[in-house]
Amino acid sequence: MVTLEFEKPLMSLQKKIIDVQRMANETGLDFSDQIISLENKYQQALKDLYTHLTPIQRVNIARHPNRPTFLDHVLTSRILKKTCHNMPFYMSFVQFVELHGDRSGYDDPAIVTGLGSINGRSYMFMGHQKGRQTKENIQRNFGMPTPHGYRKALRMMYYADHHGFPIVTFIDTPGAFADLKSEELGQGEAIAHNLRTMFVFYVASPEACAAILWKSAKASPKAAEKLKITAGELCKLQIADGIIPEPLGGAHADPYWTSQQIKTAIVDAMDELTKMDTQDLLKHRNLKFRKLGGFQEGIPIDLKKKVNMKKKEEPVQKPGKTSELELEGEVEKLKQQILKAKDSSMEPPELGLNEMIEKLKREVDHEFSEAAKAMGLNERLAMLREEFTKARNSKDQLMHPALKDKIEKLKVEFNQGMPSAPNFASLKYKLDMLKEISKAQNLSEENNKTGTLKQKINKKFKEVMNRSDVKEKIEALNAEIKKSGVSRVAELDQGLKEKIVQAKEEIELEFADVLKSLGLHVEPPSFSDVKVKIEDFNKKINEGIEDVINSSDLKNKIELLKLELVKAGKTPDLESKCKIQTLDQQIKQSLAEAMNSLGFQEKHEKLKAEISEAIESSGGLDGTLPDHIAGEDGLGTNYGS
Repeated sequence: MVTLEFEKPLMSLQKKIIDVQRMANETGLDFSDQIISLENKYQQALKDLYTHLTPIQRVNIARHPNRPTFLDHVLTSRILKKTCHNMPFYMSFVQFVELHGDRSGYDDPAIVTGLGSINGRSYMFMGHQKGRQTKENIQRNFGMPTPHGYRKALRMMYYADHHGFPIVTFIDTPGAFADLKSEELGQGEAIAHNLRTMFVFYVASPEACAAILWKSAKASPKAAEKLKITAGELCKLQIADGIIPEPLGGAHADPYWTSQQIKTAIVDAMDELTKMDTQDLLKHRNLKFRKLGGFQEGIPIDLKKKVNMKKKEEPVQKPGKTSELELEGEVEKLKQQILKAKDSSMEPPELGLNEMIEKLKREVDHEFSEAAKAMGLNERLAMLREEFTKARNSKDQLMHPALKDKIEKLKVEFNQGMPSAPNFASLKYKLDMLKEISKAQNLSEENNKTGTLKQKINKKFKEVMNRSDVKEKIEALNAEIKKSGVSRVAELDQGLKEKIVQAKEEIELEFADVLKSLGLHVEPPSFSDVKVKIEDFNKKINEGIEDVINSSDLKNKIELLKLELVKAGKTPDLESKCKIQTLDQQIKQSLAEAMNSLGFQEKHEKLKAEISEAIESSGGLDGTLPDHIAGEDGLGTNYGS
């Protein structure tokens, strides 16, 4: 008995039923209740399984080796002989006479044709025939037709057409036999001729379809779903007119009952069709084929789109295969594009920049690997990488000082031996190009951000200056200045000076709010020099701290403190707390001593004095106005970009 993969869960229930029946027979005890319960469970499981089959599972049932063949159906006595030896031949649903040959000297056993009758009505039957055993399968060529089979079927169709016999076909084949002999005898021509004459529709098997579209036969379940070759799908598409029912478990579960269902379907269809004359039949046949498939009008279609075609894969060039000359040419071309974009106020080619940076990174990594091989450091490098990966995946978040020292030593050794590496010139050249392109990318990003911010600031400033209350205020002040008839601020009376200063402060506050809304920090112009000094001082402090930390003694203490913190976790014990506090105090003391030795205290006091002087001498903060008026109209409005 052949069991399909998805049917295996049913086998455990079936085995239990057999075991209980055997036990009942051996012991003589009554286990009928248990057997009935198990059989009910089995039938329910069978029903649940076969009412929710996937397309590929239905295909596998259709291919079941025990499934009734064409001759099993037309000669039902073959089936009955297997189940009931006393059943007479007249119980077969057709009287059948087989016809052979293609009238060219050949006969294909994979296609069986012949005349038969059902309830006194004659038909031409033809179908694919498979075998049961290996010997019979070889004789029938596994149901795969040669050109002789197609020509034989075509001859019988012409014969049936001439005598007015309805044609009943049984399709059950893996496909045409694609051997060398068949191709030499015109396999393609025979199939094409039959397609043209019979209007037969052929769909590739799920495995063949998957191999063509997805490049792998493993995608056959997906192909079976997309092909829509199951009976239910064909009925939805109106290709099939109806579905002949099968018993649970497939046609092989009850072949005789299946044959009777086929007979009933043929008789009912013929009873309906014989009531129609030839013209109506042709009209209905035409309409059936006309409504197959579907289309929609007025929907735009991308002509470049290739349906169900695999996307072309761009060839990826391996690092080290690109010559320096080619790289230089590509970089120069990219520079020209950036300059052109800058001159024409266009956006620079971001995609090209990113691609070139990635390419140069791959090239630089390749050159570093080659240099490490040349210096004999590749094995140590691989070992350190492995140790680093293990350390990173461990619970301790911080790297052990010993591993850090190993990495630093290898780095120093690599840098010292780098100039003697055979590919040093190539590495340096590519590294310089990478730095140059990365710098160009950073500048491009900064320019884009600056340009966008500029536009936002100008837009906001225009909104402030175009407000009616601000315009009225400026116009009123300009009118007063013109009315006074003076040309210098010193000649203005104190009241008008105060009005100008007040208006200026109000507008500056408006502008400050605008800048803050854009995330910008506003500073008075008088502090620009002081700001530079502060930044310089902070830079020197950071450099000093870095130098102190990099000293071996303090560096080791910091690493030990980190390790103690990790070991202690969220709930440190008393000993850990003491160690942590001691190390913390030692580090702070060392830092304080180092800072004092570098003279930062005196520099800090001097800078504080300069800031105080800048505040005192800052114009505008005490209500005074600079001794000039910007513009002929009196009030200066030189804000903006």
